[in-house]
Amino acid sequence: MKLKIPPAVQTLIFAALMWLVDHYLLIGNFSFSHQKTLAKLILVMGAFIAVIAVMQFIITKTTSDPMQPLKAKHLVTNGIYSYSRNPMYLAILVVLIAWILALGNFFNVIILGFFIWYITEFQIKPEEDTLTKLFAEKYVDYCKNVRRWI
Repeated sequence: MKLKIPPAVQTLIFAALMWLVDHYLLIGNFSFSHQKTLAKLILVMGAFIAVIAVMQFIITKTTSDPMQPLKAKHLVTNGIYSYSRNPMYLAILVVLIAWILALGNFFNVIILGFFIWYITEFQIKPEEDTLTKLFAEKYVDYCKNVRRWI
């Protein structure tokens, strides 16, 4: 794999960048009624997606370690994985959206876009290459039927 930084650390880096933008950029701030409540609801939704995704790996008895995709014993394609090939990264994306709402700075959407690009190029695509090698046609067929994000 190209990437040596765990996705959890990547998420913290992007969240910190968002905090810096919110605290030091004097433009782009927004607020609306129930903003914090909406942020909390979206955060819970992201956590729910993550728990379901990890539970499916546990039930299937395969690895959920994003740094060790070669340890995958089974290709998980059911449940939430029938809607997204990467629900764990989708969960992170949803959590970062909640963070943007909680912070209230529109310019953090740019950082979110950079996160999507970064995680796709340096985490998801290398994982896909590994899974293609491990599961061959079964994974290729899965990719044809299920989108990368949602």
